[in-house]
Amino acid sequence: MPNHTKGAGPANPAKNPPFEEALQKLEAVVEAMEADDLPLETLLARYEEGAKLVKICQEKLAEAELKIQQLEKTAAGELKLKPLVLTEE
Repeated sequence: MPNHTKGAGPANPAKNPPFEEALQKLEAVVEAMEADDLPLETLLARYEEGAKLVKICQEKLAEAELKIQQLEKTAAGELKLKPLVLTEE
């Protein structure tokens, strides 16, 4: 049976690129928008693309922050993830 999800693996990273790649793309979008020579339709498309990239970057940073908060040292000095305990403030 042929695999119809051939593009599923590579398509997912393109949809949700690594943080560094998303940040680079975002910087390129900002530079293009600051050039002041783009038509309105292009500016709107770039804005939408930038907003998506900002969301990806924020999600990746939130994930990293959560993992850092969950790290604890064992008696041997090794770092391991501890269970997340949600506290109400």
